[in-house]
Amino acid sequence: MCGIVGLHLRNPDLYPRLGELLATMLGEMQDRGADSAGIAVYGNTDWAPADHGCVSLLDLDVDAADSAAALSESLGTPVSAQYVDNTLVISAELPSEELLAAARAAYPGALVAGFGSDLTVLKGVGAPRDLTKRWDLVSAQGWQGVGHTRMATESAVTPAGAHPYAVGPEQCLVHNGSFSNHATIRRELRAAGVEFDSENDTEVGARFVAHQLAQGKDVETALKEVCATFDGFYTLVVSNRDSFAVVRDAIACKPAVIAETDDWVAMASEYRALADLPGVENARIWEPEPEVVYAWTR
Repeated sequence: MCGIVGLHLRNPDLYPRLGELLATMLGEMQDRGADSAGIAVYGNTDWAPADHGCVSLLDLDVDAADSAAALSESLGTPVSAQYVDNTLVISAELPSEELLAAARAAYPGALVAGFGSDLTVLKGVGAPRDLTKRWDLVSAQGWQGVGHTRMATESAVTPAGAHPYAVGPEQCLVHNGSFSNHATIRRELRAAGVEFDSENDTEVGARFVAHQLAQGKDVETALKEVCATFDGFYTLVVSNRDSFAVVRDAIACKPAVIAETDDWVAMASEYRALADLPGVENARIWEPEPEVVYAWTR
């Protein structure tokens, strides 16, 4: 099954409430997937200071202060490091790719949960409501967030198998459904030099989109390529620092609902995840059409 949520805030007065609203949305999707969960938050300066590169790392057993000192010495510039539950979040006034390269060199066994300017990605195993408390998500601010609750069907219940998949700079993808031809596409991407962290079919979709974007295509074109290339059933949310997009497969059997007001755009697998958003009673609400890409830009 699985549940997905996304929230794109247009009104800066709502930025301090992003985490609170996202936590409620994610909690409402817990019974669609209680194995694991993850979130991507854009603009929470407590985790990712403004205009800093940020990298989120999992599967580490290092002291945050020691990590900050070692990376600062390696890069020749101050690096901050903190744990948010089991995720080591590092940031520096550097391009995120440069910080990522240093982190990979220092911790080759770590799982990169996400990287980019203004972006923090957190993942964990367990009930989504418990995870949001461990992350103190209600205190987070920002302008955009996406989240996922997972009911595992084809790969291990681990942080590596949790969504979002954030494999390009500031890029995130969450997915409800399954790709039936993911093994073929994974082989093609590997032949093109793309590396993978898991056997999850969703990672194939995320790597495919990132590969398209790296070739200069925009998000809408990349998602149209997904529709033309992937078989299976899916609803996807794809985000980057300044945009938020939704697409469903040709049959559109995986549920999705979008709501829009002057203050925000939101989507979820079910309406109940949107029911507590401010002003939802005045929102335009609809079910996205099959293979139509819906996109909004900050």
